Amino acid sequence: MDKTSSLHINSQNVKYTEDYIYADYEYEETLVTKKDNELVVKPYQTSLAIRTARKVGRLGVMLVGWGGNNGSTFTAAVLANRHQVSWNTKNGKMEPNWYGSITQASTVRLGMDEKGFDVYVGMSQLLPMVHPDDLVIDGWDISPLNLAESMVRAKVIDYDLQQKLRKEMAAMKPRPAIYDPDFIAANQADRATNLIRGTRYEQYLQVRADIKDFRDKNKLDKIIVLWTANTERFCEVKTGVHDTAENLERALRDNDSEISPSTILALAAVDEGCCYINGSPQNTIVDGVVERAERAGVFVAGDDFKSGQTKLKSVLVDFLVSAGLKPVSIVSYNHLGNNDGKNLSAPKQFRSKEITKSNVVDDMVEANRLLYKPGEKPDHVVVIKYVPYVGDSKRAMDEYTSEILLHGTNTIAVHNTCEDSLLAVPLILDLVLLAELLGRVQLRRGDGDEWCGLHAVLSPLAYLLKAPLVGRGAPVVNALFKQRASLDNLLRACLALRPNHHMQLEHKVPFLRSELHSGAMFAGGPPSKRQRQAHNGAH
Repeated sequence: MDKTSSLHINSQNVKYTEDYIYADYEYEETLVTKKDNELVVKPYQTSLAIRTARKVGRLGVMLVGWGGNNGSTFTAAVLANRHQVSWNTKNGKMEPNWYGSITQASTVRLGMDEKGFDVYVGMSQLLPMVHPDDLVIDGWDISPLNLAESMVRAKVIDYDLQQKLRKEMAAMKPRPAIYDPDFIAANQADRATNLIRGTRYEQYLQVRADIKDFRDKNKLDKIIVLWTANTERFCEVKTGVHDTAENLERALRDNDSEISPSTILALAAVDEGCCYINGSPQNTIVDGVVERAERAGVFVAGDDFKSGQTKLKSVLVDFLVSAGLKPVSIVSYNHLGNNDGKNLSAPKQFRSKEITKSNVVDDMVEANRLLYKPGEKPDHVVVIKYVPYVGDSKRAMDEYTSEILLHGTNTIAVHNTCEDSLLAVPLILDLVLLAELLGRVQLRRGDGDEWCGLHAVLSPLAYLLKAPLVGRGAPVVNALFKQRASLDNLLRACLALRPNHHMQLEHKVPFLRSELHSGAMFAGGPPSKRQRQAHNGAH
């Protein structure tokens, strides 16, 4: 189907055709080199052509862990919104929404109006994007429960809404999944009865067959495979096993014990031409997977959904460091009672989560060498406990201690109670929709050059991920505002719009103020020399 946004750019740098939006864009950066003790700074600019395909195809989503809390809640949310199902609670009648989704419930600054006030549009209005109602959902799970039963087990969705969705969700049953007790906690064994048997290579072939079956039955143009199953332990990455595409396939055929279920899923997805997104903190997307993705021309992205607590941590640490304060101690405590918490109660699985949670402030520390010496970092402790009674309602307590003037201290304590899956599910939606959109974006330099897509490691999705993967040699950015600005400005670039700079000089510089308030700015550009002289009283 062909869905177009209601936004139209009136610019000589943008051209609309039936198939594409073409944009001529000037990419600018500042280059800095160090000579002895001197920093030499040089502006850099290069011309790019960007095209975005306007046709939005039929998109399928395959969730690994479809019967878990996130998978069942995602399915319920899609259906409730698609059918506009209302339900009753003790607080009255409720209507479905997509709060928490940046594509559906957040805005991007477009520019300013004739009075100089900012104009915002929904992110989904910028470029043609899949509508959530049009998603086709399938997936795998080690538990045989249908999606209605999984929804009841999860205890996330209000009872009245469960009853209204039960019939449709009861007809949805996860496909058998890969289970390796060496990679997830032993306490998951009682759920593991819906399994793909055989060697790792045989499991890989079955997953590929499942993807093909889903594509063919639903006449899909694209499929995105997303891992939202249990956190695995980190695999032991080995040279000769995980480092190249050929070595990884050889190890898969040899049934190497350090090829994890999530890596098998990633390989199968990539080899079927599908984007693969890793929503848990394990080290799934090894170099061999990235190499396969580069060859296949598909995306991989990860790791771990970035929910409320981690976003808040990024914001607070960024704020403190930017304000010239020095965070010296960060202690994060969580307890939750869902199956994710149960799995994370095992030491090896907790270690995977601990690593991703502990690295989210590194780039903010690196950005201020006035505060931190090389190699110096804040003390950072992460604790996660399993408390069955609280279910999906996660409790998070964080304490941030900073050094202030003359080595005084300042401590900020934050308590956060959230329904874990209701925060994660909008992130799943955004990851899927944005990955599909970015797959339709191509760039080149000159008219004679070939169009190429973005790098196989889809780092523009960093805003949504706790431990964002980047291409080899690229810096990892965890600062939340930088991540969001990067995504917003990439979408603006597809429309030949410059990055938002927030300088507002038209409110600060007298002659620009005059242009704005006289209407000259909107009438077609700055005033002529004669007009300026007349305005200034010159002859």
